[in-house]
Amino acid sequence: HRPFDAVMLDVGEGHWLYVEEVGRKDGVPTLYLHGGPGSGSQHAHRALFDPNRNHAILFDQRGAGRSHPHLCRDANTTAHQIADIERIREFYGIEKWIVTGGSWGSTLALAYAQANPTRVTALVLRAIFLGTTREVEWAFLEAPRNFRPELYQAFISALPENERADPLAAYLRRLNDPDPDVHAPAAGIWSRYERVLSLLEPSEVQLPNLSDKPSRIPPTALMEAHYIAERFFLADNELLTNAHRLAGIPGVIVQGRYDLLCPPRSAHDLCQRWPDCRLQIIDRAGHDITEPGVLDKLQAAVAEFTETATTA
Repeated sequence: HRPFDAVMLDVGEGHWLYVEEVGRKDGVPTLYLHGGPGSGSQHAHRALFDPNRNHAILFDQRGAGRSHPHLCRDANTTAHQIADIERIREFYGIEKWIVTGGSWGSTLALAYAQANPTRVTALVLRAIFLGTTREVEWAFLEAPRNFRPELYQAFISALPENERADPLAAYLRRLNDPDPDVHAPAAGIWSRYERVLSLLEPSEVQLPNLSDKPSRIPPTALMEAHYIAERFFLADNELLTNAHRLAGIPGVIVQGRYDLLCPPRSAHDLCQRWPDCRLQIIDRAGHDITEPGVLDKLQAAVAEFTETATTA
């Protein structure tokens, strides 16, 4: 699918967002929220939607992808992102839409839906992440220590010895350092580490060294570090506490059984408090949207809610 239109939208505070439209203007409105934070929306994400039936909006969040200024972390918070989504909705004159996203995209989708429940027709989510410190520690410390101990060892061994006692704090400090000589090598390691943890059967498991400066700095690592350091700009357990605000919004969650970054427990806990959601566990899958069976289930859920919206 190719976009039939794209704009750079001024959302204030010096930020301009790249926003594209896919499908047909008179189709059922759908929104895609990319992960990271910072990864940007990819061509592959357009495949979630039926070009004959959906009016799909994909955009790059503040500082990500083709949005300007690139990697800008000023005025870049969860509240800003929620306001940006509303700005996009109003710009296109959309009353309600199906909202979909995975990983950080699921976090943002939940936060947006809880803030604007009347604007959401349905939620199609993958790899639930609730933005808690416990989940971050699981993803970057406990899961790799238990399931990929050799990878975890490489991750901490890349640090100078005096920084290894608290590797998460050490990497965040480096990633949030303004000096590219400090943040670029850390971003290279962080990005590869996260990539390995996102796949059930990764092909490349070797981590770079802190002496290696990548030719292109992986942007997601830097934006994630900004958000992790601020606890994703959410109150403790905010998304679970406010799950009652999702009442009446139907949802499907597609979750890899062996997702080391966003384990099924978060999805399960959410569904306990949001009775209108269906949890679909994919048994032989990890975190990534490319894992076998994940995209099919997401496409089916979008199609199902599109059909419901068409006949309503």
